[in-house]
Amino acid sequence: MPRPRRSAPRPRPTTPDPEVGREVELEIGPVAHGGHCVARLDGRVVFVRHTLPGERVRARVTETGSRFWRADAVEVLEASADRVPSAWPEAGPGGVGGGELAHVALPAQRRWKAAVLAEQLQRLAKLEREVEVEAAPGDDERGGLGYRTRVDLVADADGRAGMRRFRSHDVVPLDGMPLATDAVAALADAEEVWTRRWRPGARLELVAPADGADALLLVDEVPWRRGRGDTRPNARRSVTETVRAGGAEHRYRVAADGFWQVHRSAPDLLTGAVLDAVGDADGATVLDLYSGAGLFTVPLAAAVGGSGRVVAVEGDARAVKDARRNAHDLPQVELHLGAVDRVLADGDATGSDVGGADVVVLDPPRAGAGRSVVDAIAGRGPRRVVYVACDPAALARDVAYLAGHGYGLTGLRAFDLFPMTHHVEAVAVLDR
Repeated sequence: MPRPRRSAPRPRPTTPDPEVGREVELEIGPVAHGGHCVARLDGRVVFVRHTLPGERVRARVTETGSRFWRADAVEVLEASADRVPSAWPEAGPGGVGGGELAHVALPAQRRWKAAVLAEQLQRLAKLEREVEVEAAPGDDERGGLGYRTRVDLVADADGRAGMRRFRSHDVVPLDGMPLATDAVAALADAEEVWTRRWRPGARLELVAPADGADALLLVDEVPWRRGRGDTRPNARRSVTETVRAGGAEHRYRVAADGFWQVHRSAPDLLTGAVLDAVGDADGATVLDLYSGAGLFTVPLAAAVGGSGRVVAVEGDARAVKDARRNAHDLPQVELHLGAVDRVLADGDATGSDVGGADVVVLDPPRAGAGRSVVDAIAGRGPRRVVYVACDPAALARDVAYLAGHGYGLTGLRAFDLFPMTHHVEAVAVLDR
């Protein structure tokens, strides 16, 4: 019997927190994972954004809790030598997320990220390691701007394109995006992204491959050309990306709104780092986990040669569809669709097991692989694990799990592929 419909519960009245909005003077301590620094107020930990270690600031409390508070620095009373005029003022206090280090000089941004990665490895994996964060080609010359080949926007209540305020659903309208490549900026201008009035809440995705060709705007997943949506069934919804690594050039067709590295140099840099980390793989079996559209799968196929085998596992059906197209002429590649933990435990939907591996490459989402996936990897007995990570804490935790199976960290490279943000990409090598 159907359950009777109930009226929606009335929202309970909430009492405004008198501490939120309060301004306090703080001495700023070390950097912490997440894009903020640590300060203390009456013994309480306060995570403060838009500041630097050693500064004295006036900060506005934005959130309170039993364990810690959050605050934004709104006035700098004593500045660090690493502070510069913000490269993106709209990402400052009370502004959009995605540019929380825009007030930090580029070399200091990389030292910040290196310190966080080293601290997480020490705290979670009990490893003392010097870390250097490498710049991507051209970033210093561009001042850390103009690198994003993909930009997501949302329309505010008045239909203006913008981005969400940090830790909020509120949309801040924008008239430009300095992290976007020239090709993305040109696409935005051509389609009047910043001046047109869109449907409130509309999602806009601007994509331009690193070579600037095949730029595409999607509005609520519909291709948009010359001021109108293209609803034809055969309308182009994909782009072509070119990756140069390992002395070869590889071309990929990927869904415009699917996952692809956003920094113009990231696919080349990461693929080269992974191939270097894997080493001589001729005739080997390589397990490629969280393989996406085949960014690493295709060059790994070249590395193992005709007598080797690359087994790729990915949970997103659209990405696997792209990977099948990108690897269609590579008989040494096997593709498995399914959540990585389930495929490793039970095989894919067809019951196929991925088998053992000489080397495992994994590029998990921000949450990392986790214990069950690490256990399953170790159970397949690879001599080497190459771990591509976008979150230092998740990487350090999984390195500790792998250590429990006898794998030691033998190599680590870190790349600044998200300038003006706290994010850092790393490629770790673990051997047993």
